[in-house]
Amino acid sequence: MNPATAHLRSSDAVNAPTGRPGAGASRSSLATDRLKQVWRGPDGDPSWARPALFGLLIVTAAAYFYNLTASGWANSFYSAAAQAGSVNWEAFLFGSSDAANSITVDKPPAALWLMALSVRVFGLNSFAILMPQVLMGVGAVAVVYATVKRYFSAAGGLIAGAVLALTPVAVLMFRFNNPDALLTLLMALGGWATMRAIEKGSARWMIAVGAFIGFGFLTKTFQVFLVVPFFGIAYLVAANTTVRRRILGAAAGLAAMVVSAGWWVAIVSLTPASMRPYVGGSQDNSFWNLTFGYNGFGRLSGNETGSVGGGGGGNAGGQWGTTGITRMFGSEVGAQISWLIPTALILLGVGLVVRGRRPRTDLRRAFYLVWGGWLIVTGLTFSFMAGIFHQYYTVALAPAVATIVGAGAIEMWQRRHTSLGTVTMAVATAAAATWSFILLSRVTAYGDWLRVSILAVGMAAAFLMLAIRWMHARFVPFVVAAALVAGLAGPTAYTVSTLKVGHTGSIVVAGPSGSGMGGGFPGGARGAVRAGGAPGGTTGGAPGGATTGQAPGGTTTGGTTTGARRAAGGMGGLLNSSTPNTEVVAALQSNASKYTWAAAAIGSQNAAGLQLGSGEPVMAIGGFNGSDPSPTLAQFQAYAKAGKIHYFLASSGGGMGGSSGAGSSITSWVEAHYKKVTIGSTTFYDLTEPVSAS
Repeated sequence: MNPATAHLRSSDAVNAPTGRPGAGASRSSLATDRLKQVWRGPDGDPSWARPALFGLLIVTAAAYFYNLTASGWANSFYSAAAQAGSVNWEAFLFGSSDAANSITVDKPPAALWLMALSVRVFGLNSFAILMPQVLMGVGAVAVVYATVKRYFSAAGGLIAGAVLALTPVAVLMFRFNNPDALLTLLMALGGWATMRAIEKGSARWMIAVGAFIGFGFLTKTFQVFLVVPFFGIAYLVAANTTVRRRILGAAAGLAAMVVSAGWWVAIVSLTPASMRPYVGGSQDNSFWNLTFGYNGFGRLSGNETGSVGGGGGGNAGGQWGTTGITRMFGSEVGAQISWLIPTALILLGVGLVVRGRRPRTDLRRAFYLVWGGWLIVTGLTFSFMAGIFHQYYTVALAPAVATIVGAGAIEMWQRRHTSLGTVTMAVATAAAATWSFILLSRVTAYGDWLRVSILAVGMAAAFLMLAIRWMHARFVPFVVAAALVAGLAGPTAYTVSTLKVGHTGSIVVAGPSGSGMGGGFPGGARGAVRAGGAPGGTTGGAPGGATTGQAPGGTTTGGTTTGARRAAGGMGGLLNSSTPNTEVVAALQSNASKYTWAAAAIGSQNAAGLQLGSGEPVMAIGGFNGSDPSPTLAQFQAYAKAGKIHYFLASSGGGMGGSSGAGSSITSWVEAHYKKVTIGSTTFYDLTEPVSAS
């Protein structure tokens, strides 16, 4: 029997009742027995394993729910689409920005579906928008635990789960409404299912892998494919079945991936353009243009038609930050994800060496291929991609780092009576402590005491690791605890800082205030966009001073212009929306049923603020960047003359304009033909009041 799976036989057995309950057995006693079994876990598990898992998940959920609604609408771009999907099923299906279906968001809608369903159940508020992401985070921790525990040990699973739960960028994105939370969960599920497929030699499990990857495509298109190569390689190399069945299993997984993603793509592609919303982010109303261009190869090359900026400019740097092998460790990204990457790479390398001569079906070596391949391929892609890159993308690395650290730590612990085991543990611990010291040296929020303490404790633990095989047993737990503290104290500090404040806008970073300066937005507005704020997410006020209004939690917020607005350099709502004042909300809601759109604005963020404040459809001209050719001037003129749009937000420079110039020409036409009105302190044009017969 394979040593890596020897414990699986007992772990698979569940202590279910072996016979039918006797006549005297009550349903309550049977239910009690089942609850006790859930608490104990499978046979063969340590008595502490299941309670420790429940404790980890409960603490993770409590932390992630803490102060959740401080982020208000978070990314208003997606919150507005969730609101639209909650009131209109066509908007739900296509991922439209508004319930009147003028244009979609620039991603497929899988993440929006969960938020829209939550809003349908709990109403439109910050908690309903953000709760699904918290649950995804807790789910991802559980998946990582289960995967590592099955092939290494419960202790390894707990380490991996804790590492993921405390990774700063994971804490950020599992409390934020970008698609990355769902994407990360689906990739983790894909890794878990791949290992089960390898273990069982099962095509059915590969079909599950394909389904997870397919829905990942419907979440964020091509990014999910970064994990596919080593999922497939590991299955073809190590699956416990014949060559023929391995090939058929891989083919079944690919077919499942195509089906699980293709049904929605087929609907969009086969529906006439006149019967669906414009595909946001594309330049020709085509999902394929969006997939292969703006969201595809353009991200790698930097040639992104319709984007807000160009590429990274090679190692010399550029609008999306410096590219190169050190990108994940630099000042722009390092503190988001890299705390334990050096440790993970050390453990991965040694793990592959020690498992190198094992039988083909060795599950631990397959584990390193699956999760290590994920880490290497995704990390290198992020490091060298020249197109749009934001720090929060790195959440996709978090499950790979966590699983490798948990698995590798146990692999070496089980070899602690050998020089290889003790030296590897010592080096891995020293690397974690040293790198935490360096990362904490880049910020001033924690003073010197934390980084110095981590370095001292870590180095002491690393030194003692070298002698652990000769150490008295009573001292060993203290050494292990010191090593864990040295590895997790730094990211824990960043996690606490992240939980304390709200995060709003299109570009967010984890950690203490000011820690994200340096990368992520063209023109130098890098990383400064994670403003905390009132529950309304009141950042980056709209033109005309519409910076006050009703927040999701019912709080009237002040006219604060936060870091998001300052970073934008006056670009209206490109980075974030504003909360409209009560006069604007009343005007948009007045006789709203007479109009298809209560208002129109350049750029999705400007439109999102008006839509979320009023609950009425607002047309986002040009999509997110304001650069999509939707609607054309002729189309907008037809809408206006038919009385389908009530107001046009004046000077709503919420996008870069792109090459189409549609937003500029529409603005000029409106200014020349319709009456300007001031509502509260915000300027609109009333499209029901032309200034001339023409």
